[in-house]
Amino acid sequence: MVPAFTVAARMKVEVENQPHSVATIRIELPPSEVQKEWDSIANNYARYARIPGYRPGKAPKPVIEKKFRKEIQDELTKKLVSKSYHEAIAEKQLRVVSLTNLEDVEFGDDRSMRFRATVVTAPEFELPEYKNIPVELPSTEVRDAEVDAALNRLRDQSADFSDVTGRPLAMEDYAVIDFDGSIDGVPISEIVPQGSKNLHGGKKFWLRIGLDNFLPRFTERIIGMHPGDTRSVQVEFPPEFAVREIASRKADYAVTLNEIKQKELPALDDAFAGKLIPGKNLHELRHTIEHNLEHEKEHEIERAKESQIVKYLQEHISFDLPPTLLKNETRRALNELVHRNRERGIPDEMLKGKEKELIDGAGSLAAHRLKTNFILHRIAEQEGIKITREELDERIREQAAQYNVPVEKMRKELEEHDRLDGLAEELLLGKTLDLLKANVSVSVSPESSAESLSPDVKP
Repeated sequence: MVPAFTVAARMKVEVENQPHSVATIRIELPPSEVQKEWDSIANNYARYARIPGYRPGKAPKPVIEKKFRKEIQDELTKKLVSKSYHEAIAEKQLRVVSLTNLEDVEFGDDRSMRFRATVVTAPEFELPEYKNIPVELPSTEVRDAEVDAALNRLRDQSADFSDVTGRPLAMEDYAVIDFDGSIDGVPISEIVPQGSKNLHGGKKFWLRIGLDNFLPRFTERIIGMHPGDTRSVQVEFPPEFAVREIASRKADYAVTLNEIKQKELPALDDAFAGKLIPGKNLHELRHTIEHNLEHEKEHEIERAKESQIVKYLQEHISFDLPPTLLKNETRRALNELVHRNRERGIPDEMLKGKEKELIDGAGSLAAHRLKTNFILHRIAEQEGIKITREELDERIREQAAQYNVPVEKMRKELEEHDRLDGLAEELLLGKTLDLLKANVSVSVSPESSAESLSPDVKP
């Protein structure tokens, strides 16, 4: 490719595009520009420098330049490189998403200055018509069946447990057991130290008796036990079991049944309503649930809009992602997935068993995220959407209130961790999505199932 070479008023800029959205920018500043900045910096040193034999501020310029040549040149480089780099990007209208390298800074005998910058640029693509994107949204109407389902979930959460006597353990009971697992006489806790208590065993462990509710065929093999009984239960772990150390192996569990419990749901009456929200009767509780369901459905509509808009844009735009950015984003996404699974209590041993699945998932997530961001940035550019200082300040105040810290402390932390640009980008993408959501073409879909909604009851 033949590089495009342009002579500007102040500097020469040469851009050479390379594969994978990489570009090399060569910049040369004329002697007059460099000399002007050099003199400004040298004069500043002359005002305050202490040179033996001269009063402060009276040393000749050649003496100052000789003594502080390196310091002047370093300051000059720092100032002119940053300034001219950004001017070159603006002049060439480059969509730079990351600066890979700044190198080969040289000063000519005539005081000219040149350097090279390697950057990653945004992929080139055509935007489709992005206003009036068709979306299918759920209804906001709340049915009686949905309120009933929510009430039943609240009853289940408020259930009491009573002792069962006079009969053996049966389906849908709750068993309180002591159990210990081993394989070939070796405790599972030694084979898989990082495994969960569900694998190792434990004391006074509560277990609901239901098919496939625990370890393979465990619950059905303790049905019929009475409190005080001890039984040996064999469990055969399947080949695809997540914990590789015990996949395809047979384990023996010594099980002692301590108690049998039965769930007792509270009556659905005014007393039940009053326990949940003091002073409310059952009719008022139903009204509160209905209000919360409506609120949840309104949020669901916004989520549905956003996901369908992004899906539409992803399907109607095609381009290659810069490999270096995709690699970095995949690494970030993988760290997020691992952290999220650890927070859910999944042990590292189990995560190691799902390593390929996690890496594949991180790659897909990273590609989807990067592509979406490129598209939204291009729409923001097309629409002239920008983030004002006031909007950024407001978001910082919101975060400070969320974490209950002073606003200036929050700002300082964001600056120290280089997160202000990320916060501004988050705001920009949000404003762009808001524009798209405000200009969709809506049709109503069948209502969401009541089971997908779990509103909190609030007075």
